[in-house]
Amino acid sequence: MTDSGAAFGTGARAGATTATTTTTGVGVGPYRELTFDAQGDVDPATRAAVARIEATDLLVFAHGWNSDRTTATRLFDRFFAPFPGLVGTGVRLGYVGVVWPSIRFSDEPIPDFDPRAAAADTDTDTDTANTTGLDVGTRRALGVFWPGREAELDRVAELLDARPESEAALAEFGALVRELANVDRVAPAGRPSAAADPGGARGVPALFARDVREVCRELAEALAASGADAGDAPGLAPGDGLRALWGGAKELLRQATYYEMKNRAGVVGEHGLGPVLADLAGRRPALRVHLIGHSFGARVVSFSLRAVPDGARQLKSLTLLQGAFSHYSFSDRLPHDPHRGGALQGLQRRVDGPVVACHSSHDSALGLFYPLASRMVGDSAGLLGFDERWGAVGHDGVQALPDAPRLTLEAALRDGLPTAGCVSVDAGSVVRRGGPPSGAHSDICHEELARIVVGAGRMGR
Repeated sequence: MTDSGAAFGTGARAGATTATTTTTGVGVGPYRELTFDAQGDVDPATRAAVARIEATDLLVFAHGWNSDRTTATRLFDRFFAPFPGLVGTGVRLGYVGVVWPSIRFSDEPIPDFDPRAAAADTDTDTDTANTTGLDVGTRRALGVFWPGREAELDRVAELLDARPESEAALAEFGALVRELANVDRVAPAGRPSAAADPGGARGVPALFARDVREVCRELAEALAASGADAGDAPGLAPGDGLRALWGGAKELLRQATYYEMKNRAGVVGEHGLGPVLADLAGRRPALRVHLIGHSFGARVVSFSLRAVPDGARQLKSLTLLQGAFSHYSFSDRLPHDPHRGGALQGLQRRVDGPVVACHSSHDSALGLFYPLASRMVGDSAGLLGFDERWGAVGHDGVQALPDAPRLTLEAALRDGLPTAGCVSVDAGSVVRRGGPPSGAHSDICHEELARIVVGAGRMGR
């Protein structure tokens, strides 16, 4: 398992040292981190440490894909901070940060995280003049994400820096990215691919098979629409030269990591976190567990339900913060294919409490780039619109599921949440800050959202 603990600087086999050092940097307690590798195998030392937490209620939070260990720990620290003052008498909270190997594009700012601190995590010689190039931190992270591919990554970085006006160079870049993504590989034995949701498409993504110039133009146009710098030509026209497409080429590289992260998040959830939760429930049946996930971390915690046995009563709530997976995932019938259900069809019933999907229209990562990436898998959007067929649950909530109420954040906080089933909460009144290209996708550290988790888990005063 060559990328065990990838992008976090420590192996998932770090033993007892991992369990003792991961408690730093988070201001609540008792707190432990639960560490998985890319195949979903858990670090046994962190698993044992989590099992020893003394609590009545355990908050289990999985970070998203655009994270390294430093940003994940900051996220856990900031999000968990309000909880001690929100819970009722008799509730003793324990805290778990689920750490799984994702990748941080360090040139993209994250709301509430000091940009000077983010710069300190990389190198001071980052190139800020060429926005289509790879900064030092991102280049380093890609080397960890795709180990042993230094020559290919060096050439990718060279092309992005030079932005040659050359069909051959753009075609070479496309071939290198496809090779890095290794989109034709078979999933590890015993670990079926979780990349394709019903509600999306399956197979090798078309963005790796289509003409690279066409793909880069489409991605550059999406960047421009989000307000991001797409390179030399933020307003692309059909006659623009090849040099204007290199911003889209960099986004193609990001999409290659997206494709891998989508699969990895499902594998870690189903084959990693799910069995850990099932084992914990068997050992400590009185412990109440509350799952929380952000972005692809929402996919991690949701896919863990596949490994939770029917009739279990330990999972008391599931809260999805800007979840990066299909809004049809819990549906019994897909609008575009009534003979199929979603990837998580009916699994909300394995939660002895509500499944709360917080969403925001200010999230351009999910409103624009998620449907674009999902559509690029290859199928036509058909008669349904671009957003309807390919939408994310963090963009517009749970869809195509009868009796799933839709609430404003204010109404949910004032009147409470349902005691079971799926519910969508429009959190756009607080999840609204962040620049292009992701918008408010990571703007989740708010007391109001902590109160949603407390309300969903019936832990309040």
